[in-house]
Amino acid sequence: MRNDLLLRLVGLILYLPVLAVGAEAPDPRVFLELQEKVQTLLPKVRPAVVAILTGDGTASGVIMSQEGLILTAAHVAERPGRELRVIFEDGTQATATTLGLDKTTDAALMQLNENDREWPHVKVSRQVIKAQPGEWCFALGHPGGFDEKRGVVLRVGRIVKQTANSLQTDCVLMGGDSGGPLFDLNGDVIGIHSLIWEGRDENMHVSMAPFLRSWDDMKSSLVIRTWGTGSGGYLGVSTEMNDQGALEVIEVLAGSPSEQAGLKNGDLILALNGEPITGLPQFTHAVRARPAGEEVQLRLRHLNSERDVKITLGSRPKNQG
Repeated sequence: MRNDLLLRLVGLILYLPVLAVGAEAPDPRVFLELQEKVQTLLPKVRPAVVAILTGDGTASGVIMSQEGLILTAAHVAERPGRELRVIFEDGTQATATTLGLDKTTDAALMQLNENDREWPHVKVSRQVIKAQPGEWCFALGHPGGFDEKRGVVLRVGRIVKQTANSLQTDCVLMGGDSGGPLFDLNGDVIGIHSLIWEGRDENMHVSMAPFLRSWDDMKSSLVIRTWGTGSGGYLGVSTEMNDQGALEVIEVLAGSPSEQAGLKNGDLILALNGEPITGLPQFTHAVRARPAGEEVQLRLRHLNSERDVKITLGSRPKNQG
């Protein structure tokens, strides 16, 4: 009964992202093929998705090896050495210890503590896949916390854009999904849910790039580029989206790299290193993914004039962590 209901829900959910992504309705056969792929993959990947009890809330993660390594988000793990309880879809529980994390990109690893078991697990992309805008994907997680009657929740959407360390999709996410997996239609994990925003098209996922780049360090319980020690990328501006949908500078902090580069209130940030800026989450992720000392170029508009400004990123102050 539950499986039949779940499949009916899948069939319904598949239609939701279409209105948000494209003005032209796709061929109905696309939906049928998509539904068949997701229905085939879902029973294989769902058992590996876990809820994580963090002490002050719940999050999600995904087991990626039979030995019990879990991928999640750094803001879920917080620091190495924490023992957290995880819950499987059938309600059984286990403990896991947080390993290393990259707070700059929000990537983290955990290890299930029972060594004499073979855990359910999923495939993880072992290379950085160049995702194209419009490609279908699906997100799993435990929005709002663990619910045994409901189980793992599926959201289907499409890739909006890809940056060096992240993916942006229109999969609808909410609190509790953080740390959960994003899959392609081959059943490979291609991202981990990171920044969750109200806008349908502003949800960000850590791509596999930070995991692959820092795998050995994270398995060794190292913390990479901890912002609290002043080693994260930092501009020193406050920004918000204006009524025209542009990212506007509303405050330039005294003594910051942005002040030294001549940024002013009212500047509109159009691009970073040639990459168009479409929203605050994307801009935040792009800055924080870079180390202090790296030079970036911003394309700015003020009134009717555009200019390029080069800025050397500073270290993130402790109170900006």
